[in-house]
Amino acid sequence: MMQRWSRKKTHFPLLGFLFLVFIASSILYNEHSIQRIHQNSDDHHRHHDHHQAYVKSTPSNRTTHQNRTPKVLDRFSSCSSTVKYSGREVGWVDGAESDDQRGSSESCDVFSGKWVFDNDSYPLYNESNCPYMSDQLACHKHGRSDLGYRYWRWQPHNCNLKRWNVTEMWEKLRGKRLMFVGDSLNRGQWISMVCLLQSVIPANKRSMSPNAPLTIFRSEEYNATVEFLWAPLLVESNSDDPVNHRLDERIIRPDSVLKHALQWENADILVFNTYLWWRQGPVKLLRSTEENGVCEELDGLGAMELAMEAWANWVASKVNPLKKRVFFVTMSPTHLWSREWEPGSEGNCYNENSPIDVESYWGSGSDLPTMRMVEKVLSRLSSKVSILNITQLSEYRKDGHPSIYRKFWETLSPKQLSNPSTYSDCIHWCLPGVPDVWNELLFHFL
Repeated sequence: MMQRWSRKKTHFPLLGFLFLVFIASSILYNEHSIQRIHQNSDDHHRHHDHHQAYVKSTPSNRTTHQNRTPKVLDRFSSCSSTVKYSGREVGWVDGAESDDQRGSSESCDVFSGKWVFDNDSYPLYNESNCPYMSDQLACHKHGRSDLGYRYWRWQPHNCNLKRWNVTEMWEKLRGKRLMFVGDSLNRGQWISMVCLLQSVIPANKRSMSPNAPLTIFRSEEYNATVEFLWAPLLVESNSDDPVNHRLDERIIRPDSVLKHALQWENADILVFNTYLWWRQGPVKLLRSTEENGVCEELDGLGAMELAMEAWANWVASKVNPLKKRVFFVTMSPTHLWSREWEPGSEGNCYNENSPIDVESYWGSGSDLPTMRMVEKVLSRLSSKVSILNITQLSEYRKDGHPSIYRKFWETLSPKQLSNPSTYSDCIHWCLPGVPDVWNELLFHFL
């Protein structure tokens, strides 16, 4: 069940907020540079994830699709003009409430707890032994010498998290498709899962498809796949190319998840996320029924809510929870301001090597209004969606980001190199590390 959030939010001067947005945007803006994931880890390529949403067809939608198929959005798409958001909503499909009462049998909140140093059980795999590791997340390979980030175990209060068992997980996946759908943070969780699973599969019995919007790790022995679909905004958008999405403006179809749903609809277990791509300024809305290229403009939170509702309508109308498991991963926090956990300092996650030990710590890298909006949308889906509430537990892990210890595909200037905090990646997560715990939580609920 969704945890209620009532933490105090730290407030900063306008200049500081604008600088935070600049740092986060610059890292996300250059995500087209991300490494291609395949068996030769020395060969790199840049790629991203795209996401899309599905809605019930209205009469106007049916007419449109009978007479004219809307042009698919791509990086060359543009608006002929932009007008103020009209206030139109997606609208909920019938049957959004589920009669299935499969609700959580948990008597303990596994998302509330603390990090415990455990160098006996962790890490769950070695970075160098996973041939599918991303150069964006391989922190030790790229010079990080303080390896404590690999040894922390999540310990819920008053109960225990089910311990990872690779054979048991493969049996859960036998004959099934597990698909992660979302942005680069969800891709990191997918890479974590592949690294957790691949070691027990002989090299000649496993394969990874070439990098594409949909990338597939396959186990012949278990007739199972672990897949990743790039869909950073859930609905169809002009950012759906996993490589080329360097854009001046974001354009979405707030009423359409159909393009992405065609890819994910036959998966047996789906793990969705979306968050950071909505925090980069206003979003343009180009509806499927709009023939003249006129866009509406809406702030990121409002646009995200429209996309979430469209995605939720697909879940409500298409998901039988007895046959398909759907998970939604809550926001992954950033650690861009060290003064939030160490008053008076002026850094970020660079050189941090231990978790925050303040119970219920909450920084500006997690947005409470977004959390509440997501909770409101997901509450309509009853037992059709299980929530992986990774936000608070990840908030403590200021030490878990790549910082400067990752591959950067664009040349860093001497000025940047002289001040590492200016180019530190405080958004993504080192592997092995925090995303492995997200996958332990997934295993726990499966």
